[in-house]
Amino acid sequence: MYPVRTRNQAPELSAKMDFELVGDITNIETIATGGCIRELPRLRRLFGKGRWRKMKGIARIRLRDGRVRVAELHWYEAHGIGKKDFKRKKYVD
Repeated sequence: MYPVRTRNQAPELSAKMDFELVGDITNIETIATGGCIRELPRLRRLFGKGRWRKMKGIARIRLRDGRVRVAELHWYEAHGIGKKDFKRKKYVD
């Protein structure tokens, strides 16, 4: 379950996530890869080199106040590094 703070993750990144995943992420799509990712230098600095992809998908999340909603999420992931920096973009329920 997320949020999970890893040893290399900066504290300000985990503070952005005001929710936790309740179920699986569905309808996963790749938005951008490699040099098309604006935040690529930051990702490499914080988490290391990898084949970074910006992804989006739909998931049920639990907000801080306890409500459960369905939302579109964006995140970055790389093979061997995992999913990082989840952001809630919009509610779809």
